[in-house]
Amino acid sequence: MTETDRPAAPAATEAAAAETAAVLAGIGQRIRALRLARALTLQELAERTALSVSMLSLLERGRTGPSISTLVVVASALGTQMGELLAPPAARGEGPVSRRADQRVFVDGNGVRRRVLKDDDSLGIEVSLIDYAPGPSGADDQMTHEGHEFGVVLAGRIEVMLGSRTYTLNEGDLISYRSDEPHRVVNTEPETARALWLNIRKGQE
Repeated sequence: MTETDRPAAPAATEAAAAETAAVLAGIGQRIRALRLARALTLQELAERTALSVSMLSLLERGRTGPSISTLVVVASALGTQMGELLAPPAARGEGPVSRRADQRVFVDGNGVRRRVLKDDDSLGIEVSLIDYAPGPSGADDQMTHEGHEFGVVLAGRIEVMLGSRTYTLNEGDLISYRSDEPHRVVNTEPETARALWLNIRKGQE
């Protein structure tokens, strides 16, 4: 049996589950805080997002893992960026170093694990390291938001759908596109894929 064939140790599995639960709880707390700060009821937020009240309630209580597209929709309805839901302002300092311990991790229900390496509001830049579980994994639907994106594949292979076009990217390949163009990223391969993504929210015009 090789190292890669060995199942995860129970302690490691429990640690990952605990980290995931903590991340989901943090996201839910920030959604609720922003909703209350804007004097919105769950019903009003549901109407703005086309999500059910029960789904939003589960999100706020950290009982479900939202997809990236869901977070984008909720963030937009709350008048903020997705990064605001993933990490509180205090964790997104302006210092030159982003420590791993301070980086927020988001795990959704579609096999996508996103580590926000840096989210600089002053520059309008977000850098994320994303792991896509063995396929099929990735966003359910195409999404749009503000900005421009650059992605480079570090390991494995991913498919990027831009409108009606599909691009297959292998290790070392880079893709860039306007974020207001409908897009979706998936991994259809039997191995985990990893990519580094840079989103520039400003200067799109």
